[in-house]
Amino acid sequence: MPPSKRSRATGRITLADVASAARVSPITVSRALRGERGVASDLVERVQAAVRKLGYVPDPAARALASAHGSHVGVLVPALSNALFVDLIEAVQRTLRPAGYQTLVGLTHYDKSEEEQVLREQLLHRPAGLVVTGFDHSPATRALMAQSDVPCVHVMETSSDPGVHSVGFSQRDAAAALTRHLLDRGRRRIAFAAAQLDPRTMQRLEGWRDELSRRGLHDPRLEWMNPAPSSMALGAQMFEQILSQRPAVDAIFFCNDDLAQGALLAATRLRIAVPRQVAVAGFNDLTGSDQMVPALTTVRTPRGEIGAAAARMLLELMQGREPQQPTVDVGFEVVVRDST
Repeated sequence: MPPSKRSRATGRITLADVASAARVSPITVSRALRGERGVASDLVERVQAAVRKLGYVPDPAARALASAHGSHVGVLVPALSNALFVDLIEAVQRTLRPAGYQTLVGLTHYDKSEEEQVLREQLLHRPAGLVVTGFDHSPATRALMAQSDVPCVHVMETSSDPGVHSVGFSQRDAAAALTRHLLDRGRRRIAFAAAQLDPRTMQRLEGWRDELSRRGLHDPRLEWMNPAPSSMALGAQMFEQILSQRPAVDAIFFCNDDLAQGALLAATRLRIAVPRQVAVAGFNDLTGSDQMVPALTTVRTPRGEIGAAAARMLLELMQGREPQQPTVDVGFEVVVRDST
């Protein structure tokens, strides 16, 4: 390789080398590699051909120094214990990677103080953007996001507040829709069983309450709230507790599918007929719910669609453009199966 094509100090192929090979300016190379729409397609092809020929690898540190931001996006999610947030993260990465951005995942474990610490650590790396779960943050976290001047998109919930960008759906409306389904099937003693008790779970509780209250059927004694992490084992335990202490219950709405899956396994073990004796419903349509016996009725939440839409919105913000829709509601679907 001729010396002119390498940085004298490090021996690395530089952005200037790519620009020279592609016969364009360095700024055009930079914009093309970031996926900016203003670069003509023929110029993008020339830049990509030069990158392949020279074996150019962008230097994240140099990009960060030049732009005051890095080439990665911070993604803050509560947990990776089920497919819910895994699906979202994969969609974010699939959308951002062609534009030259990598994802740096931070786990907050549904803890506001831990979220604040994770965000501080993320900001030390000068991210180009942030994807953050929900809106229930500590005052310090809110201040960090506001002061950082880093573009941010909130996911899994929506907001109409000015200046806020979000992609999600109404957890409350989704829960109300599932409750209506149970009522339409003739169920009247519908329990709500929840774990984790994070903000989105509490919004589902409100949706359940709303729908039952409208029909004069809300009974606070049928609210089963456990702050422990959601799991199949806990769902089985809650199922047994509810039916032993409230035998008149004719349906149970579990706030997450893993709880409901555990309940169905417990029903089989206890020889309780589902749905004849008691209907069982879940939320999120996690892997395996359609394979349960009976197959689980649930709410399908489009996590992949949320992740992809949030990443597209963030790309616009990182490129200095205001999205046409600052809030995107992707909706939900009640999936009716044999358990109700």
